[in-house]
Amino acid sequence: MSRTPSDDPQIRRENEEPSGYRELLGYRLSEWREGYAAIELDVMACHLNRAGVLHGGALASLIDNACGYAATWAPVDAASRQCVTLSLTVSFAGQVSANRIRAVGRVKGGGRKIIFCAAEVHDETGNLIGLGEGTFRYRTGSERTMP
Repeated sequence: MSRTPSDDPQIRRENEEPSGYRELLGYRLSEWREGYAAIELDVMACHLNRAGVLHGGALASLIDNACGYAATWAPVDAASRQCVTLSLTVSFAGQVSANRIRAVGRVKGGGRKIIFCAAEVHDETGNLIGLGEGTFRYRTGSERTMP
């Protein structure tokens, strides 16, 4: 079942109590379920590079965070999970200078401690802006339970 900001206390908490970096970028979590997360950013002047388009670092951050959220979903009554990025590969496929963009991260595989994710970023009309893949390690106490 997909959780959205309006009906999920964890998404509301994440959006109401952002980390410092998340607050700096200004993105918000819009969907979150096991193996899947979507985050959104309203592109503003502070996100643009000297050429007037979305800075590559901002795009890479969205990919990294969408993957991280996808990897750390947990049921409402479960302990919070955390991971760190071991590697991240980003490909820039398009440009955007304004409006909302959406990054969708998905878990692709992994084990108890190491997990692999991929993400795509699209603009409001569905154009691909960027994509990436990452390898993440669960922090101690956040490991997945394997069947």
